Amino acid sequence: MNLSQVKLVVSDMDGTLLNSKHSLSARFLKLFEKMKAQGIIFVAASGRPYYSIIDKFHSIKDDIIVVAENGALAVKNETTLLSSPLKRDNLSKITALTDTIANAHPVFCSREKAYVISTCPSLTHLLSEYYANYELITSIDAITTDIYKVALYHEESSERYIYPHIKHLETYFKVKLSATHWVDISEPIANKGHAIALIQNMHAITPEETLAFGDYNNDLEMLQNAYFSYAMQNAHPTVKSVARFETKSNDDFGVELVLESLIEAKIKASQ
Repeated sequence: MNLSQVKLVVSDMDGTLLNSKHSLSARFLKLFEKMKAQGIIFVAASGRPYYSIIDKFHSIKDDIIVVAENGALAVKNETTLLSSPLKRDNLSKITALTDTIANAHPVFCSREKAYVISTCPSLTHLLSEYYANYELITSIDAITTDIYKVALYHEESSERYIYPHIKHLETYFKVKLSATHWVDISEPIANKGHAIALIQNMHAITPEETLAFGDYNNDLEMLQNAYFSYAMQNAHPTVKSVARFETKSNDDFGVELVLESLIEAKIKASQ
């Protein structure tokens, strides 16, 4: 197998395509135009909310597919391809549990905004980057729209201080460590792998024709749906154990380096 057969490219954002300053490189945008010219479909797949992803990819938003909230929502040109919100009863059960966990700060994620009860200063600082459209509430009773994910924030480590208290929920929900400070809870069907499989079926693309990049545990199912699965150098050890290949870190243009090889392979195959 070689990269020339790739028809679908999927990339996580934070820790993967975005650098440590949460910026998208001009180098990627130039490569995107070359991928587009080769007929390659690009999917931005993130734990971020839809509006945050669109903000990052604003200049090319009409030419990409967005998989948001770890796969609970997929959108192309404002058309919803997939929507898997939490059931209301499940939201109440999750909240009842997380209220008992010390220093766990929940963010309730809808398509248009996030709802936050905590006024933790470090969380408030991060909201401007990840959940800029947010509203402070006193109770989940104030939420009347669909919630796709409950993102739990811990100032030091979600893996150490939150995950052990909610690990048992994996029997009923999708529970994913998505970054150092975050662990996410959603419906079982809501994962990036399910969303990518849907997109593959829509376009008659196989896993052998799919290239994917990731760095954290919410990328695992997505990577398993791609033969050309790449872990970033800065990836979680579990991700490195699942991916077939490894590339440089997000600050060393790891995604862009592979995409340059992809474009080169495509051009060479067409000659």
